[in-house]
Amino acid sequence: MDLASLIGIISGVGLIVSAIISGGDVHNFLNIPGIMIVVGGTMAATLLTFQSNDVLTAFKSAYFVFTSPKQDSQELINMMVKLGTVSRNKGLLSLMDVKTNSPFLKRVCTLIADSADEETLRSAMRTEIDSIQMRHFIVQDVFKKMAMYAPSFGMLGTLIGLIQMLSLLANPETLGPAMAIALLTTFYGTLLATVIFLPIAGKLRSRTMLEVMNFEIIFQGAVSILQDNNPLSVYEKLSSFVPAKKRKPMQRLKDRT
Repeated sequence: MDLASLIGIISGVGLIVSAIISGGDVHNFLNIPGIMIVVGGTMAATLLTFQSNDVLTAFKSAYFVFTSPKQDSQELINMMVKLGTVSRNKGLLSLMDVKTNSPFLKRVCTLIADSADEETLRSAMRTEIDSIQMRHFIVQDVFKKMAMYAPSFGMLGTLIGLIQMLSLLANPETLGPAMAIALLTTFYGTLLATVIFLPIAGKLRSRTMLEVMNFEIIFQGAVSILQDNNPLSVYEKLSSFVPAKKRKPMQRLKDRT
């Protein structure tokens, strides 16, 4: 799991639970009807807003993002420089035999090996990047909408609780517990939105930006290979994607290849 995500989940949930435990009885914060209203209502509204496949994809993507390691941009630059060296020594057709787990990189290598011109490569890769951004936007939007729906259903549950409380005005002793139960649904909705849904949407967005940047590295590297097929030129163009302090000298990259 991503270390930052693990720290965030443990610290966020841990601090809230600790505050609840230190402030009184944990059972005061448990209300099954309130949970049903918030969780069930949020899921119902989300399914009404999006297609079921989009919702399922969103949850799968969230699991993947939190459990899979990030791809190192510097390593990707190293790979593109190596591909430039290989194609220069053995010809562009040799890129057809490149072994990689990245479908995007494999497609780029296939296009280059098939003698695609620069314009065709730019058009195909730009369309691929734009479509990936659109698919990821839908996934992020699922959690953003859930973060919006959860507090709304929490407030709805509070209103239901207040109506039920007003029916008990003849018995003042029950007003305090009834008010506490009524406010719990707002607590549940706010908790889900701020601790779960919005952080997941933010993490998905950051991963999307990193993935798009890595795709741009592959894209620009492929264009450089087509233009002059000079590993030094490939390195100089791609190194700008990495912060200056993390860039490795060209000599090291040559040693690796």
